Amino acid sequence: PSMGMMLETTSRRLFEERSGAHFGSPDKDPAVRLRVLSDAGRSAVPFTTGILIGIGETPAERVDSIFAIRRVAREFGAIQEVIVQNFRAKPDTAMARMPDAEIDDLVATVAVTRLVLGPGARVQAPPNLIGEEYARLLAAGIDDWGGVSPLTPDHVNPERPWPQIDELAEHSARAGFRLVERLTVYPSYVLAGEPWLDPRITPHVRALADPATAASPVAG
Repeated sequence: PSMGMMLETTSRRLFEERSGAHFGSPDKDPAVRLRVLSDAGRSAVPFTTGILIGIGETPAERVDSIFAIRRVAREFGAIQEVIVQNFRAKPDTAMARMPDAEIDDLVATVAVTRLVLGPGARVQAPPNLIGEEYARLLAAGIDDWGGVSPLTPDHVNPERPWPQIDELAEHSARAGFRLVERLTVYPSYVLAGEPWLDPRITPHVRALADPATAASPVAG
């Protein structure tokens, strides 16, 4: 019912220069990734995207990436969620010795993302990559913790376990929020009259959704 692809960055420098994090990776071409976002919008597919910080981009390049996402979101309305993810070095990779993105940079980038995208945007930060900084990320403007699962690992970062659901609910409550489940598609796309979902699966999605909120009826 929904799809996603991280934009990561619009920086052509990181793609074209030999020392860049995306050099030699044709699927990381910013132009190609932006075209995918636009194609998904034209096809009315609820789409998740986001940026990855701490891979050598400048603050200006980081902000340019956020504005690029905003342009696509405003044109087509199909960007349902924006992830702001901090780089964490992984063993046995070319960037294994690179320093992790600073948590202060992550908090600041989330705050800028919220300001640029506005109050109606859904902004997420992966809770298994932030240490104990739950309160700071919530205060900066996130409103979603992502696909946290007690049954499956983070397939991108399997070495970093998800927090327990009860723990996440407790941190959220301390900041004044109630943690609830949601479907893969956000409520506004389930309730909207636009054809965000293929009509063949719309009845199945609506059957799983709370009639009042269109979110999952089971609260965390």
